[in-house]
Amino acid sequence: MFLMDLFTRCRKCQHERVPVNVEFSYCPDCGQLIENEWYIVRCACCGIKEKAVIKNGEIMPEANFCHNCGGHEYIVEKLPKINFVDINYAVLVRKAVEESKPTEFTQCWAEKNVSKQLLLQQLR
Repeated sequence: MFLMDLFTRCRKCQHERVPVNVEFSYCPDCGQLIENEWYIVRCACCGIKEKAVIKNGEIMPEANFCHNCGGHEYIVEKLPKINFVDINYAVLVRKAVEESKPTEFTQCWAEKNVSKQLLLQQLR
């Protein structure tokens, strides 16, 4: 029983329940703001789309070579928006968005019992 508790505590949320049809969404499991990013892989030689997979955290083509020209080099492109033509070739990466916290701020206050001073008038 102790080993099962150890594994459940160390488990990191994979954000699997975040909907894929939105650009940003909050994860219902952990509450983090998640950005959905779509990537596609193209052959560097002929530019044909190849089916993308994620291996060891790196986006790469499923096959080791291009079926059109036989090239081994590839280019990974980030898609601004997914469409139904690219859905079979694209891969989804869910990234947690770090919410920006202010690093510097300026504070000011006013005292109640300060006499109002008149501003000098500028003559033209």
